[in-house]
Amino acid sequence: MRHSVPFLCFRALAAFFAVFVPCVVFALMGYLLWRGLPVMGKELLFGHAAPLDAILGRTPVWDGLWPACVGTFWLVILTMLLAIVPGVGCGVFLAEMATPRQKRLLGAAVDMLAGMPSIVMGLFGFMLILLLRHTVLPDANTGLLLAAGCLALLVLPVLAASTREALAAVPDSLRLAAAASGLSRVQTMAHLCLPAAARGMLGGVVLAVGRAAEDTAVILFTGVVANAGLPAGLLGKFEALSFDIYYISSQYQDQQELLRGFGAAALLLGISCALLVLARVLEHGFRRKWQGKA
Repeated sequence: MRHSVPFLCFRALAAFFAVFVPCVVFALMGYLLWRGLPVMGKELLFGHAAPLDAILGRTPVWDGLWPACVGTFWLVILTMLLAIVPGVGCGVFLAEMATPRQKRLLGAAVDMLAGMPSIVMGLFGFMLILLLRHTVLPDANTGLLLAAGCLALLVLPVLAASTREALAAVPDSLRLAAAASGLSRVQTMAHLCLPAAARGMLGGVVLAVGRAAEDTAVILFTGVVANAGLPAGLLGKFEALSFDIYYISSQYQDQQELLRGFGAAALLLGISCALLVLARVLEHGFRRKWQGKA
């Protein structure tokens, strides 16, 4: 079968970009690892402090990335605790329960929130603290909880949209078969639709985790500082890897400090890859359970 010239050009262009995009990604990752891996080690994480003492919090770490790793971990955990339930719940409501008018209105609100710049969300958190100081909480200040709350608002649209699309992709025949078998709507959702949509939903969770771990503009206004040490609590200041990368790259004095920034970037990349692998393992476990193989 002969194809027209525009079709052949389009196919060649599509094939070129199908190869070009992965090459660019792997080139960037390769360069980052090439510069960052040589400085990876105990000194990058703990500086001159003993690793065990630093992990247990007995010795402060001022020249290593360990406090930033801990701060990033707690920031991501708090963000997802605040965002997963409302985000997934919003997606389920949009996909299964909302009327057409509610879908239009709520969908438009989710799209507007998704398009909001992260720096605006950071300014919102900062202005919220100023408002609280002048009204009911004179001692209100930026901290870990505020940063996690603003990041939760930032990733809510990702969770809602991924849940909605994943549930919309579940075949209607599955719902019809469940109704014919006498299952209620809640049973159908809990035992069939959600397990079938688990892969897409977990993909949204992975995107949300990555966004929470790498975003700098939000936390810049809501509590992150350099050399804060380990987080003192939910209301205390904290360090984060993304801010450390930004701070080092803009303030470095010599080549050694620049290489430390590359090491921090490689470490953040490794954490993101580990989270991706963990999500895929969880998705595989959900799918096996749904298919009755476990």
